[in-house]
Amino acid sequence: MTWFASPDDASTRLREAGYLADPALATTAFLAGRIEKPLLVEGPAGVGKTELAKAVARATGAGLVRLQCYEGLDEARALYEWNYKKQLLSIQATAATAQASGTAPSAQDILDHQIFTEEFLLTRPLLTAIRREQPTVLLVDEVDKTDVEVEGLLLEVLSDFQVTIPELGTVAAVRRPYAVLTSNASRELSEALKRRCLYLHVDYPDSEREREIVTGQVPDLDRRIAERLVDTVGRLRELELRKAPSIAESVDWARTLVALEVGTLDDETIARTLGAVLKHASDTERAVKELGLAR
Repeated sequence: MTWFASPDDASTRLREAGYLADPALATTAFLAGRIEKPLLVEGPAGVGKTELAKAVARATGAGLVRLQCYEGLDEARALYEWNYKKQLLSIQATAATAQASGTAPSAQDILDHQIFTEEFLLTRPLLTAIRREQPTVLLVDEVDKTDVEVEGLLLEVLSDFQVTIPELGTVAAVRRPYAVLTSNASRELSEALKRRCLYLHVDYPDSEREREIVTGQVPDLDRRIAERLVDTVGRLRELELRKAPSIAESVDWARTLVALEVGTLDDETIARTLGAVLKHASDTERAVKELGLAR
């Protein structure tokens, strides 16, 4: 499958899927598919890293398989595990059948019982993506939240897109997935993992692009209100906040203003709707003070 024919094709199709890509992003998205190399997307929370993977899936008609990373994630949750309860029930059923027929099963009979087969295998996101025959986008989300051991697992999987299951052998990808790894840069990823990926840093967009994103997502928003909203969000991001507003929160704010049917985004309206864009009381207090808003 050709994911994208060119950087321009990637830009056009991602836009049609609701994602505005700048030239660098469109070029990297094209290359990730063309040379079949995982794409590592790094940047602050809420700038559209996860949405990029979803947009690639929408733009190409591919399925999306997501591995949400978190502290404590292990191989059993990321790759595969055996259904031990089902295996035990199968062994017990075999023993019961043998006893009913008057033949007590030996320990070897139980050991020889075929419990390490596809019937008892529970596939997790990484193995699921590798085994899919249909075009697939594999999203490994917030990889920086995992332990170093999981990085080692990812190195093995992303190098050749194959997995060795001791009881079944090696499972190689029939069709390589389009792999996207995202990171909020909460910790430094290993150089070995970075070497295996194309790298893309995504930051907050400039005001013009963010205005285009907001009005694209909320077409009923008045142009003048959109301009004031984007300007205010930009000023908020310059403050020392616990959680800077993301693009998604800019869109939420726009939807809030449309729902309220506001005719202008004045200081009073900004003050009473800050809850749509700021998520901490301390951030709201700082914003009110720094922006000179009356409450």
